[in-house]
Amino acid sequence: MSLQVDIMTAMKAAMKEKDQTALAALRAVKSEILLAQTATGSKEDISEVEEIKILSKMVKQRKDSAAIFLEQNRNDLAEPEIAQAEVISKFLPTQLSEEEITVVVMKTIAVTGAEGMKDMGKVMGMVSQELAGKADGKTISSIVKAKLS
Repeated sequence: MSLQVDIMTAMKAAMKEKDQTALAALRAVKSEILLAQTATGSKEDISEVEEIKILSKMVKQRKDSAAIFLEQNRNDLAEPEIAQAEVISKFLPTQLSEEEITVVVMKTIAVTGAEGMKDMGKVMGMVSQELAGKADGKTISSIVKAKLS
């Protein structure tokens, strides 16, 4: 519930400041959270883990869209996507650095006894679960691949 309160507070501030980019991003976040709540059919709030997953997905979607627009030399369409991704990412936990992710990956490899690429799925599952919302899946994957190969 605290995330929804934070979003509403930020929406009110964006309305007062007439910041259309932030307002659009925050409305999209509110919409996704409400959709997730109604999808379960319950009136209860969704968990913080689910909220983080939703926000991470939204940031990833916007970054992917911006990358496609930049490939097509459409900076006019890419800039709002990047700006919205920045607004949404303010509500995510701080992202870990590659060094911090590497430490977690190495610890997981030691615990599981992984020896090669055949164990990548096992390591990825454990690391992704541990770092949910704190690290990007692509970054985790590239570090796991480097350590297991």
